[in-house]
Amino acid sequence: MIHRPENLTVYGAVGSGSIAVEAALTLLGIDYELVEAPTWEGEAERAKVAPLNPLKQIPTLVFPDGEVMTESSAMLLWLADAYPEAGLAPGLTDPRRRQFLRWMSYIPASIYSMFWVLDEPSRLAAGPEAEAVIQERTIERIADCWRMMDEQVEPGTYIQGEQLTVLDLYVTVVSRWRPRRRRFYEVAPKLAEVVRRVDEHPLLQEFWAKRFPLEGGWEG
Repeated sequence: MIHRPENLTVYGAVGSGSIAVEAALTLLGIDYELVEAPTWEGEAERAKVAPLNPLKQIPTLVFPDGEVMTESSAMLLWLADAYPEAGLAPGLTDPRRRQFLRWMSYIPASIYSMFWVLDEPSRLAAGPEAEAVIQERTIERIADCWRMMDEQVEPGTYIQGEQLTVLDLYVTVVSRWRPRRRRFYEVAPKLAEVVRRVDEHPLLQEFWAKRFPLEGGWEG
């Protein structure tokens, strides 16, 4: 039986990788303490996270007993499995579970991880010219990964049918990042229909407005 603590602390930031986790907590009706830590803004923000996560990254999730969890996909999987009555993931014996786990691993491995390069190409490039090339090629790689996923899924209302899962939340949030939604809509038309539904989900409207507002021109 999974222990289900609800006094959780989330280190995150507006528009960041914590948003999918926060959206799941919102759908589950779980109150949590939020520590705003936009780590890309400088050392002072990274210092908030450093004692908990040596990578100095968000999201970082802290349990009441002090246990720390990192990696957004792990948090989403844990939340979905800890609260099965919410239906945010196929159950262990559900035949959809294999593909659910596949795509929940694919996003951080093939897409999310690319932003380590895209956001700071100087980590790999020797100068501005090389940085521009790396950024361009990384954006193309991200778009191509979305295309490959789109070709291999057959969504219903949501990616795996009629039930919203944390996979839908994950894709919705990450697809808002570069190369932005207009390109995403072009390369992943089936997934595009899904993320638009999640954008408009009635239980998430107040949350989106507060934590990832869809401002003018946000689609790219």
